[in-house]
Amino acid sequence: MIRTPRDPDKALLARSRLVLGLQTAAAITISLLVVGVLAVVVVGRGQRAAAEAQLRQTAATEEDVIDPPPDTWIFELTADGTVKGTKSPPGGFPDLAALTRVQAGGPAETTAENGYLTYTRRRSRATVQVVASMGPLREQQRRLIAAVGLAELIGLLLAAGSAVLLSRQATAPLGEALARQRQFVADASHELRTPLTQLHTRAQLLDRELRAGATTAEIAEDVHQLVVGTRQLGEVVEDLLLSSQPSRHRDGLTRVNLTTVAAAVVAAEQNRARTQSVELALSPTAAGPAVVNGREPALRRVLTALVDNALSHTPAGGHVTIELDPQSEPRWVTLIVRDDGSGFDPADAERLFARFARGGHGDHRRFGLGLALAREVIAGHNGTITAHGSPGKGAAFTIRLPAADPAHSGEA
Repeated sequence: MIRTPRDPDKALLARSRLVLGLQTAAAITISLLVVGVLAVVVVGRGQRAAAEAQLRQTAATEEDVIDPPPDTWIFELTADGTVKGTKSPPGGFPDLAALTRVQAGGPAETTAENGYLTYTRRRSRATVQVVASMGPLREQQRRLIAAVGLAELIGLLLAAGSAVLLSRQATAPLGEALARQRQFVADASHELRTPLTQLHTRAQLLDRELRAGATTAEIAEDVHQLVVGTRQLGEVVEDLLLSSQPSRHRDGLTRVNLTTVAAAVVAAEQNRARTQSVELALSPTAAGPAVVNGREPALRRVLTALVDNALSHTPAGGHVTIELDPQSEPRWVTLIVRDDGSGFDPADAERLFARFARGGHGDHRRFGLGLALAREVIAGHNGTITAHGSPGKGAAFTIRLPAADPAHSGEA
């Protein structure tokens, strides 16, 4: 049986939650245990003090030994050495040695032995000794300990539940950070692939032309496009770093002319289109600038991803066009990337924008990250992107973005 390797990030989160949960549960449990022990000690001492006070009260006020309080026995040692006391005393009582010492002038004595509490003192006519069973006191202590133990058990269960909740809440930011890190790595890998491929292709063409003896004038445009490509690669990296910080998503917004951006994308992909024998063109359908507020590198990446997708699914002899209509709707700019390639099942129109989506209904293509990232970027610009297509009849991706304020016309 082949085991799937465990996600190290999930394993780290699980360990963090376990350690944090155990530490939290241990802290709460120890706190409850300390409180319980202190309660038992304090209550036990209070009961012992109350029992001793009761013995002293009995020794001071009882006039005879016949009818003492329950579980109590009274003994008297008279001056002539006679001892009288309550009937049926416990074994070992009265404590004659204590009676003799106190009668001889010693101080009052309190002792606790063999489950009995004894108090001996002198009175005017005799020396009195009161003996009380500690059974009721110990029974109360056992009940208290049992109650504290039950409370400790309940507290332990509550502590475990609280620890689970607290550990999940405490590690949630860590999980989000790890997820953002994985997403950034995946996004960066995908977004850098296309510009790097373009640069590599231009470098290969330059190398080929130089080896063929091309003049400076002949390669000047290709060198210029290579410089433009390296600058745009730097902009892609900067935009990726900017987009990885949620608090700065609104930073760097400028007025962007989509006509200029689309023309640059067409120029950058033209060599690839010619290699594939595909006609790639920009077809503005209305006059006037198509200006929006946004981040130019991000919008250029979206158009590059859509054109790359169209070229990937358009056979030789096909057509890919970028259509711009800044006046199709008031306050909106519409851009369409259209091809007459393999198309897709209309039922998959939404699934195309899922990360690493696969086609359905017998279509086993994997669409990767490009379209998913395109939707994220367009959504971040308060726009929408939709897909329309049919199998064998091409596809069209429509972008709608809020137009920039015409009162401040200009291009980015």
